[in-house]
Amino acid sequence: MSAPSVAEIRRVAQPEGHLERRNGEHWAGVLYMRRLSIYVTWMFTKTSVTPNQLTWVMTVAGVAAGFVIALPGFWAVVGAALLIQVYLLLDCSDGELARWTGKTSLTGVYLDRVGAYFAEAALLAGLGWRASAVLPDWYTVLGVAAALGAILIKAETDLVDVARAKGGLPGATEASVGQFRSGLLGLGRRILGATKFHRIVQPIELSLLALVTAVIDVVTGDLTATRVLVAACFVAAYLQVVLHLVSILASRRLA
Repeated sequence: MSAPSVAEIRRVAQPEGHLERRNGEHWAGVLYMRRLSIYVTWMFTKTSVTPNQLTWVMTVAGVAAGFVIALPGFWAVVGAALLIQVYLLLDCSDGELARWTGKTSLTGVYLDRVGAYFAEAALLAGLGWRASAVLPDWYTVLGVAAALGAILIKAETDLVDVARAKGGLPGATEASVGQFRSGLLGLGRRILGATKFHRIVQPIELSLLALVTAVIDVVTGDLTATRVLVAACFVAAYLQVVLHLVSILASRRLA
């Protein structure tokens, strides 16, 4: 039996409509990573590597980025940004491999979520460590606090399905996410969503912003830009914690 072609794998691993999911696909995946990941998935179909093993490696790459970005020097930030790209690549490929091989599982979904929690928290904590002049100082505290905030945001989202499951209801649909009991709240959510400020604490965006601030730091000869980014992440994280909770309670996700 001949090996499957990339086109054959794409039809199964990237089915029609998959990349158009409003809440299920990162912009970087749509823009470029899915074009690359399918070839990586194709290579993994020739091995005994399982989707869950890819997810473990993805998690290691994300956590490693947090340690690397904490190191001094411009190239540490470059290395962290590259590790986050590997994290995104494997985040795409593990699901594609699972769909192709039919090895989708609740364990895989769980590990994927755990990996996202760890990577996001590690990068924020590492950035706070990097911004600190004397270890630890207030920038370390802000970085760790922002990491906790990012975890709380994800927990608020995941707890919706926990609450629905305990109430004997199926998981929330994408349609219910945007349905609000108040039209004014729905408008407010759309306006805030348009600013994209919430993405500042997400690994892809944060690694790129850290790269920009690292360049500025090289020019200015200090860590001011990185410190401003850490403070902005802290503010954005806890603003999201509050607004996201209000959004959930005001929507029909718990109905």
